[in-house]
Amino acid sequence: MNAPRNVALLGATGSIGRSALSVFEAFPDRFRVVSMSAGTNLEALLPAIARFRPSVVSVKERSDAERVRREFPGVRVGYGEQGIVDVATLPEVDVVLGGVVGAAGLPPAYEAVKLGKTLALANKEVLVVAGEAVMAAAAASGAAVLPVDSEHCALHQALRCGRPSEVERLVLTASGGPFRTRALETFDAITIEDALAHPTWKMGPKITVDSATLANKGLEVIEAHRLFGVPLDRVKVVLHRQSRVHAAVRTVDGTLHLEASTPDMRIPIQNALTYPDVLPSRVPWLDLAAGKLDFEPVDPRRYPMLDLAYRAARGGPALPIVYNAGDEAAVEAFRRDAIPYLRIPALVEELLSLAWPACVESVDAVLAVDREARARAAERLGTA
Repeated sequence: MNAPRNVALLGATGSIGRSALSVFEAFPDRFRVVSMSAGTNLEALLPAIARFRPSVVSVKERSDAERVRREFPGVRVGYGEQGIVDVATLPEVDVVLGGVVGAAGLPPAYEAVKLGKTLALANKEVLVVAGEAVMAAAAASGAAVLPVDSEHCALHQALRCGRPSEVERLVLTASGGPFRTRALETFDAITIEDALAHPTWKMGPKITVDSATLANKGLEVIEAHRLFGVPLDRVKVVLHRQSRVHAAVRTVDGTLHLEASTPDMRIPIQNALTYPDVLPSRVPWLDLAAGKLDFEPVDPRRYPMLDLAYRAARGGPALPIVYNAGDEAAVEAFRRDAIPYLRIPALVEELLSLAWPACVESVDAVLAVDREARARAAERLGTA
């Protein structure tokens, strides 16, 4: 039997992290969690440390790190940005599972691929804001970058259907979130509770709001373009409210190769961690006879964040960074009830209209644009 793969789990207490821990429990002979990071949810982190016994742990705050050290004196504990980088770059780590939300996941992901470690990426923002730098580093070191997003995992599988020259189009599906049929004239009354009521997926609050606005799909379009090297105008989105078909590949002969499964993140996580092997999962299989599959076009009036993502991707290297930073800032303000729902796309559009650098050639430059975009967002949101 092959030796278990040593895994660094970034974002152990989030929705991706919890699903990953379930996969590790299902395959104890396949994986060993040697390091993990979390934010501030110690009530979820401490039991995970006790269960999986990592040698290195990182948290967001120094005070929380001191508590973890008291609870687990044999564990090396760090905090902040350097702490999470240490988790990802531990010499014995084979695979880094990136489940940290937002641009905060970039430094550990980038440092990991520079060292040649396999990156199983659930954090789409990494490739959105610094796709060229990350993929270039992976090519130089020989590191594999494998998608964990359900849609990109589905594309990764469907693309085995033919050679790159035979691919005509990539199609990402979106559930449409909770507002697919809501009257447009009522959007100014949308509350955070409304936005978090996702019809098919159970996710963290940030990505759930992004699913309501379709910002997550905008980020996924840019990620697919960079991850698979397909021109932007050949990456499309359709609404599919059942969330059973996760993506499709259309080949030049007109054939549409659909990838479908039960909507459960354990499947793409497991596929990324075991690639190129495919193993049985504990997730119930999808029964196609159990219900119909509906598809419909995206209404740009209902989901302006998708068009803004295409605009950002076509507008130069800085604009995807600005799109992501503006969205993160606006969603955080919306979650605090500081702005109305419709202010999210309005803020992002304002930021995209400003002057930004024409060249962004390094990760440091990416982070500089990200900081500037967040500062300008804060000014407009009144939080500076």
